[in-house]
Amino acid sequence: MKLSKTRIDRSGLALAKQQYKDEIDFIELEECFDLYRQSHLSPLSKTTIDIQNILREYIGEYYIAQRLKRKPQIIRKLNRLSVRLTQLQDIGGCRIIVPTNKDVDKIYKFLSSKKDNLDFLIKKVTDYREKGRDDSGYRALHIIIERDKLNFELQIRSRIQHYWAESIEKTSVVYGYYLKEQEGDRDVINYFKELSDVFYEIESGRKPTTIQKLNLEDLRKKCEVIIQKSDTHKILNSYVNEGIISALVEKEKRNTNSLNNWILIFDWNAGVFVSWDVVAQDPKQAVEAYVNYENQYPSLEGFEVVLIGSSDIASVQKTHSHYFGIASYENILETLDESIFCFAKKDDIDIGARRILAAMVRHKFWGTKTVTSETLKNHFCQNLFGFDYSLRDLIRKELIKYGRDKDLSLNIAKKMEIESYL
Repeated sequence: MKLSKTRIDRSGLALAKQQYKDEIDFIELEECFDLYRQSHLSPLSKTTIDIQNILREYIGEYYIAQRLKRKPQIIRKLNRLSVRLTQLQDIGGCRIIVPTNKDVDKIYKFLSSKKDNLDFLIKKVTDYREKGRDDSGYRALHIIIERDKLNFELQIRSRIQHYWAESIEKTSVVYGYYLKEQEGDRDVINYFKELSDVFYEIESGRKPTTIQKLNLEDLRKKCEVIIQKSDTHKILNSYVNEGIISALVEKEKRNTNSLNNWILIFDWNAGVFVSWDVVAQDPKQAVEAYVNYENQYPSLEGFEVVLIGSSDIASVQKTHSHYFGIASYENILETLDESIFCFAKKDDIDIGARRILAAMVRHKFWGTKTVTSETLKNHFCQNLFGFDYSLRDLIRKELIKYGRDKDLSLNIAKKMEIESYL
């Protein structure tokens, strides 16, 4: 099928505005839409690989992954912005997460210094970090890249900026409204805007005032009630463990010069992964699988299907962390102190490890009072996927110690640290 600009834009109108002649016309236009999205994958992957190769010389911590925009997201954006499909610049996107806001500047400066050796063009740079984008409070550095006559979006975020973005994503699912797109109660949208402003102050080295903290807490409590009373409010009680990734790392071919395409299927009704499959590196086959999964698991039924490209699947827990931080909670929205603690500590141990610690603290397995790993796994931490991975991590960090006969107990010497995680 020939992909003319006119036909591509018609396919966007067919899916977003329901503008088509008949059913056959719609089917053909939907195929055109899928092919156009597919055309982005190969140049996007080449760009991500190029960036990774350049960053081998970079001194500093970072995580990188790419994604092909989901069909429901594209449709919502076409409706929200009233733009043509060919005008969208983020159908393919790459995300880099760095520790601090200063590191955002540092890594961008490093990439810019290599621009003469790049096989892609940096067209536009938009800095949303100081004021935030629109009314949402979103902060990041956005770079529009052109390759093979297609545009792509490179996002560079600090850990705090990323934490905020992932928090609003998770809350949007629980609440049932796309908060970043200005859906939902104005107070909830304003809460995240104010939270972002406070985060910016903290990241700039300034402490939030007592009044700021009190006002934010009052708004948080108000928003809790709003979300809980919402007709679309979902209650998630599942534990999602990064051990899922650990199990799949063994399947991944470690090739630093290429990307593996992964399709992630997440059920937001239950807070669990339905599937996480490695698919073909060939763009055509990968996108065909993507489309099939999207049809099989529709977004209207609470499923999220994402095509992610990464040379190291373990990095996805950093770049798409909102899938890995769902736990049973009393509050939907974290207090400011909880948030500050979380983005400082979140990378230290996973949600499964915290569940293990909580179980052992609850049953007072300290010092000489021990428990076998089998009892801990099969009785106190039932249905915890990735238990072995999380336990090994806790032992490596010396938060849990082996006693006699290889029984386990909490390390009394690290009591304060253990309690801080809980």
